[in-house]
Amino acid sequence: MSDDDADPATGAFLAHRNLLFTVAYEVLGSAADAEDVLQETWLQWVRADQGQVRDPRAFLVRITTRQALNRLRAVKRRREAYVGPWLPEPLLTAPDVAEDVELAESVSMALMLVLETLSPTERAVFVLREVFDIDYDEIAAAVDKSPAAVRQIAHRARRHVEARRPRQVVSSNEGQAALESFRRAVETGDPQALLEVLAPEVVLMSDGGGIKHAALRPVAGAERVARMFAGGLGRLHATLTTEPTVVNGSPALLVRLDGEIDGVMAISVEGGRITGLYYVRNPEKLSHVTSATPLTLR
Repeated sequence: MSDDDADPATGAFLAHRNLLFTVAYEVLGSAADAEDVLQETWLQWVRADQGQVRDPRAFLVRITTRQALNRLRAVKRRREAYVGPWLPEPLLTAPDVAEDVELAESVSMALMLVLETLSPTERAVFVLREVFDIDYDEIAAAVDKSPAAVRQIAHRARRHVEARRPRQVVSSNEGQAALESFRRAVETGDPQALLEVLAPEVVLMSDGGGIKHAALRPVAGAERVARMFAGGLGRLHATLTTEPTVVNGSPALLVRLDGEIDGVMAISVEGGRITGLYYVRNPEKLSHVTSATPLTLR
């Protein structure tokens, strides 16, 4: 059904659906949970008195934020008991996301992991204010706080994130070059080439969710990471292939074993070298890596 064929309530929801999904995903870090939040938002929206809604966009963002906050508070407890590192659910994204520097950074694996260190309310406030530039009064209505309290939360969250976020924005070309060097080193099994593309302080995080084998703790340091790759590749009893892709607005690799998707390897880059490797193997998180998910800040 097109927006033109829809009734006004459905048309308004569809017009803002990509924005609502992006809000929910950035608050939750999970596409599956974001989809559930949108379903709950839709149910509340169709029950609302449409004649009393002056700004459908603001109203829908408010409902989405409240639903996402409720869900985040619930899943936070589950994530604390997660087997090994918890990584955000990767999303295959269209080229326009990578071209929008602000959007690409906001959904990058590196920043999403920083957002995981905020409290649920801090995360929601940070996302709405810093990413979507929503005014304090609207945010206050969404998180059930006073505007003055929201300003304080926003300041605290901004300071926390700034101290931990990547220090520089990397061009798409620089990221792709580092990824291609990494890909060649892995596929040829060249340990020296691998060490040359890895920053000395590189950290590898792998997420198997207790379903697939993965390191239970982050692996830090270029030599340790290189040894782990060398050891893992040496034990493989399957044909490994990698395919360049773009997830969460950044260059990544789709990894296959004997032709079947094994996982997604996302990277973060600084100074032309890889500082972060994020390998998502948990099959429950790989449903959005073969078709692009529309994201938007507007």
